[in-house]
Amino acid sequence: MINTDKNHKHIYNVQGKQLCCTQEEKIYTNAGAKELIKEKHQHDHSDDDGHDHSHSDSNLFKVFLPSIISLVLLLVAVYLDNFLKPEWFTGLVRIVWYVVAYIPVGFPVIKEAVESIAKGEIFSEFLLMSIATIGAFAIGEYPEGVAVMLFYAVGEVFQTLAVKRAKANIKSLLDQRPDEVTVLRNNQPQTVKAESVNIGEIIQLKSGEKLGLDGVLLSETASFNTAALTGESKPDTKAKGETVLAGMINLNTVAQIEVTTAYTDSKLSKILELVQNATSQKAPTELFIRKFAKIYTPIVVLLAVAICLLPYFFVADYQFTDWLYRALVFLVISCPCALVISIPLGYFGGIGAASKNGILFKGSNFLDVLANIQNVVMDKTGTMTEGVFKVQEVVFDKAFNQTEMLQMVDALERLSTHPVATAIHEYVGKTNNEIKLENTEEIAGHGLKAEVNGKQLLVGNFKLMNKFNIQHDVDVSKIVYTIIAVAYDNKFVGYLTVADSIKQDSQNTIDKLKMLNVKPTMLSGDKSSVVKFVAEQLGIANAFGDLLPEDKVSKVKEIKAKNETVAFVGDGVNDAPVVALSDVGIAMGGLGSDATIETADVVIQDDKPSKIPMAINIGKQTKKIVWQNITLAFVVKGIVLILGAGGLATMWEAVFADVGVALLAILNAVRIQRMKF
Repeated sequence: MINTDKNHKHIYNVQGKQLCCTQEEKIYTNAGAKELIKEKHQHDHSDDDGHDHSHSDSNLFKVFLPSIISLVLLLVAVYLDNFLKPEWFTGLVRIVWYVVAYIPVGFPVIKEAVESIAKGEIFSEFLLMSIATIGAFAIGEYPEGVAVMLFYAVGEVFQTLAVKRAKANIKSLLDQRPDEVTVLRNNQPQTVKAESVNIGEIIQLKSGEKLGLDGVLLSETASFNTAALTGESKPDTKAKGETVLAGMINLNTVAQIEVTTAYTDSKLSKILELVQNATSQKAPTELFIRKFAKIYTPIVVLLAVAICLLPYFFVADYQFTDWLYRALVFLVISCPCALVISIPLGYFGGIGAASKNGILFKGSNFLDVLANIQNVVMDKTGTMTEGVFKVQEVVFDKAFNQTEMLQMVDALERLSTHPVATAIHEYVGKTNNEIKLENTEEIAGHGLKAEVNGKQLLVGNFKLMNKFNIQHDVDVSKIVYTIIAVAYDNKFVGYLTVADSIKQDSQNTIDKLKMLNVKPTMLSGDKSSVVKFVAEQLGIANAFGDLLPEDKVSKVKEIKAKNETVAFVGDGVNDAPVVALSDVGIAMGGLGSDATIETADVVIQDDKPSKIPMAINIGKQTKKIVWQNITLAFVVKGIVLILGAGGLATMWEAVFADVGVALLAILNAVRIQRMKF
């Protein structure tokens, strides 16, 4: 809506282009998260703290008040003109009445047009509406002049309400984090501002309270509602030492949490910044419409001038007012409001709908790419499987002390965060801190190497054994489970087998991908027999194991060589080369890693693979709505433009073609936020 703040000053860049109060700014900046973050830092959000609550009746009335005044005056004038027809309602009185009706809605628009022209932004929607309505007054079509501007103002109001709805969706994320927390200082609970809490301090969280900062759990166990972060309301039980995040709600007894992250660096803040920044990376359709509007608007103005003046040379009975009227009708019809408003709003709605479902897009361009994705290439461990491994068996040569060797393996695996390493830690139990590791090295795609007591220790796959010429007689092909081979002092010690389980919704994920005509492919560094076993279980035709990072790159290149689009799903860190190569990089369980949030194009906040087809579906629905709006705008405007140029359409049809279509497009764009995916 037009900015009515008397103290507001427009902002322009060095080229004189207006940077504020544009349609784009209204939709993106006004519906962004940056100011919300500031707001959250500075205020307590009590019920009566003086904020601009967009849903309040009083504020809604203020927004509509100029339009209401104009509408009442216009209706009275039309009634006097066409029904009562009093003698006094003629001449100057009649003109003044319509001018007064015009001012509440027309003055802000004319003001915007003048200020834009002063800084070089000549051809704007404000100028088109100003010319059309002032021109209507000039030829004596006062009711139509007021009506056009009135409906335009109403359209702007509805646009504002749609934007505020999108803003509310983002704000609901932020509101999951309280401003105040209870901190234990000198063993005494104190309520303080969350932003003032230092790293290392201990928060006391009562049952039903929301956590304000990221930290680790000091209590033995605690259950949390994580819906604010993952979209899932199912309780998540955390054990002592596990990470808990801002926005989680404590469900049971009082819990104590040690703060590990500053207020501004919490995962929730990063999510909000991600949503804010998503608006800067625009879809090709958006970019096209922006460029199109810049070229389209001056052309429309020139065509309107041509419609008004050129018939003078070709028409015998040329009437200036008639052709001026046609030109004004043409101007109103051709105003690109529906496109300029609804398209970015549609994409923003798509980003908002995804956020509500625990899927974060880093830009509307990725909505478009996912809508047309043909292949989803996925990692196995942690994506389609639980990533929670358990040691199944230990097969060591009797010449070695099994307990001693397992302690060595555990000491080396402590350096890794891989799920397999975690399984070994759990199996071995207490760590032997007397074991000293020297010259530790991680060999990508193979495993780990170190020296213990001056002798070489190797822990990894059988490719690692082959690399260091370690002789063994194990038939790897007959073992389905993941194998961890061990060698010490250049001798083969034996191996451990580790098994993982398939996630509950993995099968549903593959079925839905196939329904969307998307081909699934599984790539993994795990042994081929394991990968093929999982793939057969899920019905994935293309599955490859024993892959190094560069092998995964080659496989993706093979798919892209067929001119097919690829989305890669993984942890976003280890698979960085593949993520960079793919059209869209999707990170699973993104809340666990800052690096994940930075690397991937799309972040799935929980570990559910079913969110992959959901993200694709959201992209498809968003693109569908955007193209519905484009088609609606062009078809209706095209028909009415032809009628207007031929003198068959009045200003009332023009109003529908402009404001009516814009309203329909806005309502259609907002629809995506109500969809169930």
